[in-house]
Amino acid sequence: MARRILGSTLGAIALAIVVSAPPAAADGLPVPGVITPSGGVPAADGTHYTTRMKQGATTIRELGRGDAVLQSATVPGRFTVPAVALDGSPGGLSADGSTLVLIRPRTSFPQSETRLLILDANGLGVRDHLTLKGDFSFDAISPDASLLYFIQYLAPRDPTRYAVRAYDVPSGRFFAKPIVDPKEEDPDEMRGYPLTRTVSPDGRWAYILYDGAGKHPFIHALDTSQRRAVCIDTPSLAGRSDLDRLSLTVNGDGSALTVAHAAQPVALVDTQTFEVRDPSEAISRTDAGNSDAWRLIAPTAVVLLLGGVALFLIIRRRDGNLAARDA
Repeated sequence: MARRILGSTLGAIALAIVVSAPPAAADGLPVPGVITPSGGVPAADGTHYTTRMKQGATTIRELGRGDAVLQSATVPGRFTVPAVALDGSPGGLSADGSTLVLIRPRTSFPQSETRLLILDANGLGVRDHLTLKGDFSFDAISPDASLLYFIQYLAPRDPTRYAVRAYDVPSGRFFAKPIVDPKEEDPDEMRGYPLTRTVSPDGRWAYILYDGAGKHPFIHALDTSQRRAVCIDTPSLAGRSDLDRLSLTVNGDGSALTVAHAAQPVALVDTQTFEVRDPSEAISRTDAGNSDAWRLIAPTAVVLLLGGVALFLIIRRRDGNLAARDA
């Protein structure tokens, strides 16, 4: 379970603890106690990948239905499925199912280097060892695994100050410029802790809800295929004391993102326009649309009703005339 403390309080406590944290403190994030679920990271086909560290080595397993072991491999060193948000949301598996990325758990903040493994998810063979100079945590992977994204921590005493960096796997290099929303006048305003995360059905978009470092919460939408980001302001979430208990879900076609608390929507995002709406407003619009539709069809309905009544009277009169004649 992730530590559920928000804003500046979380920053102060997390920094104080992580400096003296024991070796398996966190899965890459600069906050101790954040671990991925025991089910590891799920694949689109219903399987999932898990890791287990023991005696300086890591065993990676792909598990199927009933946790049946489909494949297994052991590599030297301590590595784990990366957690990408404080609720333990797992990452590291590409949408095409070809690539799995693991990270070495941090033992301090800041750290001078960050180590990762890139594995073939279909055979669990190691493709590459990455050693990044500086302090990073894993953020996302493109659907075809050609691009990796990392959070680079910029201030040694403030883990809420970061840059999103894109890494080109074929060339083994970072792109020079951080990924920022070009519409943000002050990118430094986009700070905070990642609370929860979800991805679009095709794996292209990664959405992370940030607490805003005590300011306003926002959703960071990352297009992992095109190296672009959109910061979505969520003013309706400001002042909530339950930010750490919110969830993100995307609908089946990826067109809508829902922020919810205990399965009750609290904000709706159109992923095409990035417009944010209050659920009650959406219901009001639906009701208004229904009212407008009724106003349009009401005259036709009245005409049809009157026509039906007239037809009924004609038939009844005809039947009455026939009965009188027969009598």
